[in-house]
Amino acid sequence: MLTTKNLEKLIELEERLRAEYQEQLDAKSAEIESGKKENEEQKATIARQLEQISSLSTEASANKRVAQQNRELHQRCENLKEEIETQKKRLKTLQKDLADERAEVKTLKQFDPAKMKKNLDANKKKLAEKTAANDLLQKSLSKTKTEKAELQRQVQELETKLAEFEPSEEVAVEAEEAAA
Repeated sequence: MLTTKNLEKLIELEERLRAEYQEQLDAKSAEIESGKKENEEQKATIARQLEQISSLSTEASANKRVAQQNRELHQRCENLKEEIETQKKRLKTLQKDLADERAEVKTLKQFDPAKMKKNLDANKKKLAEKTAANDLLQKSLSKTKTEKAELQRQVQELETKLAEFEPSEEVAVEAEEAAA
């Protein structure tokens, strides 16, 4: 069900399209009318010629044969028209089926299993390489942290030793000053 808003939009669209293409529609209508007139004139001409042929023919058997041939040709023509229509319908359905099949093939190509598996394998390989590199970096980081902690401990030990030597140096300097 269309809402009134949608209906209004459709009406506006129809009016806009009609305004845009009205000249073309009028021109096409004029062409169709002239074609119809020509067709009617041709039909009238054909009808007159048929009457003349019929009236000019003196032999009844010849007329009958011509009439029979006309009927046969007309029937053949009708049969051919019907066959053409059925072939057109069949062609349309085949084209539609072909378009559907192409769309299906396109969607199936998007999800090519072999290609997806190949990509998955490549991604797994990359992930394994990155994981290995990450593990190495983690080991290196932990090693660096332990070395840093060791070095900080050594620096603290050295600072405490330095602190022990500094008071004894001050005492030695005071003792020298007192001796002097």
